[in-house]
Amino acid sequence: MKVQVRSGEMTDSELPDWLIPPPEGFHAEDLDHLPGLPAHTELIDGSLVLVGPQEDFHTLMLYLLESGLRRTVPADLRVRREMSVVLGPRQRPEPDVVVLHARGIRGPGVTAYRAEDVVLAIEVVSPESEERDRKRKPQLYAEAGIPHFWLVETCEGHPSVNVYELDATTRAYVLSGSHQGRVRITVPFDIDIDLTEIDRL
Repeated sequence: MKVQVRSGEMTDSELPDWLIPPPEGFHAEDLDHLPGLPAHTELIDGSLVLVGPQEDFHTLMLYLLESGLRRTVPADLRVRREMSVVLGPRQRPEPDVVVLHARGIRGPGVTAYRAEDVVLAIEVVSPESEERDRKRKPQLYAEAGIPHFWLVETCEGHPSVNVYELDATTRAYVLSGSHQGRVRITVPFDIDIDLTEIDRL
């Protein structure tokens, strides 16, 4: 097998050991033990997903969402960004932002959260991860029972936030609103985020 890289080609013998999966695929806990694993590597369906460079919109959107959520988050909840969540034995994606129960933070050395502690998962769509952000990851979050999900996209250079709630019967998300300019909602708690602030960051 040969792998294309920017500087040419690599053969199997030149690949780092952590890049070659075991026959059954990787498990969630493997991400804590693979040496040399790049930051923000995700595990989806037992396969490692290496994340590409972020665009400016993505970075600014994360800052805006994090600061906006922190303004009104209740005392028993916490806001975190770019931390992985264990959804199952072979599922450990990394949402861009999560809101979770404070009880789910089990100390400063924690490297991943549990799905049952997450109240809201947010994905900001990137060109290299469109399929995962729009399809597979929301499916996994819903199947794991995370009650709220936001999908953030750019529309003509401006943010658009699609808000979803979990249908407990079908274990699938249902769109409850699309927001441009401002996100003002009351679930999972009172949230008011001026999306136009992104132009002033």
